[in-house]
Amino acid sequence: MITMDPKDISERESYKLLIGSVIPRPMALVTTISAQGVVNAAPFSYFNIVTADPPMVSVSVQRKQGRMKDTARNAVDAGAFVVHISDETYIREINQTAAALPPDESEVALAGLSTVKSEKISVPGIAEARIRMECVLEQAIALGGTHDAPAADLLIGKVVCFHLDEAVYDRGHIDPKALRPVSRLAGASYSKLGEQFVLDRPE
Repeated sequence: MITMDPKDISERESYKLLIGSVIPRPMALVTTISAQGVVNAAPFSYFNIVTADPPMVSVSVQRKQGRMKDTARNAVDAGAFVVHISDETYIREINQTAAALPPDESEVALAGLSTVKSEKISVPGIAEARIRMECVLEQAIALGGTHDAPAADLLIGKVVCFHLDEAVYDRGHIDPKALRPVSRLAGASYSKLGEQFVLDRPE
């Protein structure tokens, strides 16, 4: 067994251990809108469920040298964002949204995606997504790094509206085979939905 203390290795080495160990990770495509009305889109694999009552999700947005990324800044300013579940039908377009564009340019246009008006928030969603969740910002928590230069912004969003394609919705459940979700591994590697099995929870 190899034992490592994070204090003895670099941030990059810790990053590689984390993204190589915590796999597969669900992927969210997140849209936000700037004060100037530019729709930003970016993929995040530091993403998960927080609670179901009320429904909440979390997205961790890493900072660059202590500076907030467009997604975090826009979400805080507007108080809202939209989370889309990544799937095989548009994963190449999602990958395009990871391009480093200036704040006044939209990744949505670059990737050839289409926006759709949200029902309850001002931030538009992505029409190509088969699951999207309109979120009101519950909390934004600066974490890690130093007091003056945090390493990340943890966005916790309360879902105020679900949008589900009929093809993936089956009597109150999401059909994973129909959804064909894509998850993140390390480096440039991704994963499709693999073999499934059932384990009953003990009494």
